Amino acid sequence: MPLSHLVVAMPAYNEVEGIRGFIDEVRGQVAPLATRLTFVVADDRSTDGTPDALDGLADVRVERQPENRGHGPTALAAYRAGLALDPDVLVHVDGDGQFLGPDFVRLVTALLDERADVVHGVRSGRTDPWYRRLLTASVGTMIAFAAGRRIPDVNTPLRAYRPDPLRELVAAVPSGATVPHVHFSLAEARAGLVVRYLRVRSIPRRGESTSGTMWGDGPKLSLPPKRLRSFAGTALAELWSLSLRPGAPLRSIRLPSGSGR
Repeated sequence: MPLSHLVVAMPAYNEVEGIRGFIDEVRGQVAPLATRLTFVVADDRSTDGTPDALDGLADVRVERQPENRGHGPTALAAYRAGLALDPDVLVHVDGDGQFLGPDFVRLVTALLDERADVVHGVRSGRTDPWYRRLLTASVGTMIAFAAGRRIPDVNTPLRAYRPDPLRELVAAVPSGATVPHVHFSLAEARAGLVVRYLRVRSIPRRGESTSGTMWGDGPKLSLPPKRLRSFAGTALAELWSLSLRPGAPLRSIRLPSGSGR
């Protein structure tokens, strides 16, 4: 039996070159899974006409943000806008289109068939620069120590959630958080949610230019850009303050299981 309402929530910044084709690909794959399908795009004040590229798509809602705030806050805004539509299942993915349509079907199917609260898409074949992969691996090691078990691809942007636990996660993480998915991953493990991990293929960002990435760097750079170095310091301080230190607010979060159990 198809879902009543499936929402795909997507933060985006300067993705005019690829976002419409990406949405078309995802729609073509997941539409049979739901009676109603809605894409919610949180646009982080794009300067290239990204919202205009989505004009005329009846199943796409564009939420233009009041200011440019970066990936983390925009991802949280996409989650909030998606949850406001009262979906049965919400899938999150970044607007740069680094995943393939068939993997979305696998993600949602795993959530339903395995009666999970959340399914993470674990990226294989990543084409990100070495320093991005190193940063992800380092954070993953730190989070594994705090969680008491390894969490594959702790910051993956491709996730499928049941709405009840997701609402608690989104409410618990400050709206300006830089790495909400890392906080989510740790809170899910600590709270005992049913989490499944699904290997998915990661592909290069859709589009020829490097200006669209919300991380401020492109694939040809061989050294970490200054913006990413600054981001890493901010993210580590945030993780310590919100999730890792004794008495941190997210250490005691208690999440309800979704309706899958």
